[in-house]
Amino acid sequence: MDSGLGLLPAAAAIRRLRPDADLVLSWDPDGMPWGPRTPEDITARAIAVAEAAAAHDPDVLIVACNTASVHSLPAMRAHLEPGLPVIGTVPAIKPAAAGGGPVAIWATPATTGSPYQRGLIRDFADGVSVAEVPCPGLADAVHHADEAGIEAAVAAAAALTPDDVTTVVLGCTNYELVADRIREALQKPGFPPLILHGTAGAVAAQALRRIGESANPGAPASTALTVLLSGREGVLPDEALTYAEGRLLHEVSPAR
Repeated sequence: MDSGLGLLPAAAAIRRLRPDADLVLSWDPDGMPWGPRTPEDITARAIAVAEAAAAHDPDVLIVACNTASVHSLPAMRAHLEPGLPVIGTVPAIKPAAAGGGPVAIWATPATTGSPYQRGLIRDFADGVSVAEVPCPGLADAVHHADEAGIEAAVAAAAALTPDDVTTVVLGCTNYELVADRIREALQKPGFPPLILHGTAGAVAAQALRRIGESANPGAPASTALTVLLSGREGVLPDEALTYAEGRLLHEVSPAR
């Protein structure tokens, strides 16, 4: 679940690891973007989107949304566990800082500067130079496949990113859908390749471990893909198919 199409990277990662998994994708077109909302409002909407998915009796729920994880994960777990294991998405600050930095964290305004993110920086990036870069409008532009909006938001965030940054944490799952464009905007000629840290692969692997399953990429493919739009059953929108992850899900599992 997510506020929008940021769930595509994690869903595609699950599909690659376990082609036989039935998938339920639940997001909130009626309420997105969540970034400008209050923490209380984010939590209420996140629980509603999660409940819509939970009604389909999944084995595990991936909260494929940094904003929801930062503000709402304890409430969601209290509401759904132990019956439904809930896997949050944490900005990949720990592995990014392990490389020594300097590090930039691109995130929504709601996540940037939040006590949760500041805590991760304190716990895992002590002694490493970390720049928190708010990216207003980028998640929304990615969700709507708004090319001009993506270009403008990426350029604005790149202008706020220190020139000496070697590693960038993609602190919103939507940003993983345009990782190549972010890299292109930040890569300096003559410098080593920029390192980007997303979360989709790690979160997918953790979800499988939590329910005692292991990767089996050679398993027979499932064709079950359920799409929930603010609780209503729908189909993958055209915007999803502009991204490789959306096309993978559509090709392997015809949407219904």
